[in-house]
Amino acid sequence: MRNKLTDELAVCGLNAVIALGEYHPETINRLFMRDDRFHSFTGICKQLAERKRPYKVCDDEELERICKSVHHQGVVAMIEEPVIEPLSMEDFDFWVNEKKTGVILHSVGNDHNLGAIARAAAFFDVSFIVLNEKDSAFEDEELRLTTSAYRIAEGGFEHLKVRSVSNTSAFLKDASKKLLTIGTDIWSRRRISDLSGIINDEKKGRRGIVLVLGNEETGLPEGVKKQCSCLLRIPGIGNIESLNVSQAAALFLHAIYEA
Repeated sequence: MRNKLTDELAVCGLNAVIALGEYHPETINRLFMRDDRFHSFTGICKQLAERKRPYKVCDDEELERICKSVHHQGVVAMIEEPVIEPLSMEDFDFWVNEKKTGVILHSVGNDHNLGAIARAAAFFDVSFIVLNEKDSAFEDEELRLTTSAYRIAEGGFEHLKVRSVSNTSAFLKDASKKLLTIGTDIWSRRRISDLSGIINDEKKGRRGIVLVLGNEETGLPEGVKKQCSCLLRIPGIGNIESLNVSQAAALFLHAIYEA
């Protein structure tokens, strides 16, 4: 839930708030929790008191009013609404030089999918999630992180840089010169099992990686697919045409991590 009056975002869910307090406690403006959760946040409460920021023990009904969700798990932190900054040249150079893995999401606007992908990305040591800034599937037609995405991510966003690009195809055209750009396509002849050989191609050496994921209904546009170094699919028996995009992301990120 976004508080438009204070430009704050509610982060709820036990693991999400614990991670927030561990890695970015300075972003917490206010903290609300049930009495049975207080012992998990005594350190954060002490820091809030030192910064003269409020915290409060309250019941489930009040927590639900604050975050507009019954899925608060007994704790809600109010933070300044995160700003998704454009991917900078400094970000890109770090990505290339450190041979990091990043994920580009093209029109993947469902905040539950975004949260699940962020959770998998953090688990498999991904450094970047890049969104298309023109993705109108986000609520209010603005590119932003939501309360639901934070909760589903279970703390994953605290380990990631979330950035944006204005044109996915144009970015990939340039990025493919320095990074291995892997597109997902259910009609591709090549499979995810080919990934290890592609990544370890001795002619090119080990490079940073971009995993490109598209909308569940339409997939990646042709213009985006043409800019990828390779296209891969996850084979199945065909009873269902494809996996949920967050499931596909987890399988690909595991394969990249293993390779």
